[in-house]
Amino acid sequence: MTATAAPETNPAFHLSGEALMGLRHLARRGVTPATRTLAGLPGGIVTKRRGRGSEPDDVRLWSEGDDRRHIDRNATARTGILHVRTHHDERDRAVVLLADFRPSMLFGTRRALRSVAAAEALALLGWRVVGDGGRVGLVVAGADEPTALRPAGGERAMTAVTGALASAHARALAQPAAADPPLDALLTLARSLLPSGGHLVLASALDSPGPDFDRLLTLLAESLSIRLILVSDAFERSRPPGFYPFALPDGRRGTVQSARQAAREPAPARLAADERLADYARRGIAGLRLDVEAGPEAYAPLMERLDAVL
Repeated sequence: MTATAAPETNPAFHLSGEALMGLRHLARRGVTPATRTLAGLPGGIVTKRRGRGSEPDDVRLWSEGDDRRHIDRNATARTGILHVRTHHDERDRAVVLLADFRPSMLFGTRRALRSVAAAEALALLGWRVVGDGGRVGLVVAGADEPTALRPAGGERAMTAVTGALASAHARALAQPAAADPPLDALLTLARSLLPSGGHLVLASALDSPGPDFDRLLTLLAESLSIRLILVSDAFERSRPPGFYPFALPDGRRGTVQSARQAAREPAPARLAADERLADYARRGIAGLRLDVEAGPEAYAPLMERLDAVL
């Protein structure tokens, strides 16, 4: 799948701000006030935060078992029926989404480009964050100057984020083929947009991240919460046997052979992705693998899990 072969309206290649805006309904599906108090704790189990929180959330009818201390006097006096006020945690979450649109991300063999999948996942996460009262910012890595938006809250912030993603992606597709610039400087830029204790979520295949990337990422993890969305194309995980032509940004061309793999043998690329995530997890940087072919419906529960630990 090549970026130049598709019409401008093909969603597999071209990001639409309207489509990313539409993901807000998918992102918020099934989210209730009870689930908005999930705590991000280490390990695979998500639990509720203790206590009732400090921020007013909603007023509802009294039900058996409710604490009488939470009775809302105004609503009760107005209706003559007992009402209670619910609360949620006061969390000022500032999250910067870092989208990798460098030339290596403009690749895909099923459903969409890796860059499109990265943007879809980040948009889903962004809608969840602002829906819970958090603030979302953006940094986009490409072959040209990066895009940066400071964290802000509400639908207006996500309108800016989705528009910036679509615009930056269109610029990336229009750029001539080039080598990937390193991601090191983009980490520094993202850090400058966040307060200490903020959250950075990076969506990338991490091809050619730069010689100083791992060291800098580990260093930043001491003051920020960092999460990785490792984007993976099906062809990388399981290549059918055969000969595959390739072309490099510097003009060199050639052919690579993919040998037949035993049916029970795990795909090396899949192992490499999982091992890479495990290595980052040992340094306190948790992450997940995002399969490009799965699509936003499958990404939504993944982003729900990721949101719970931010």
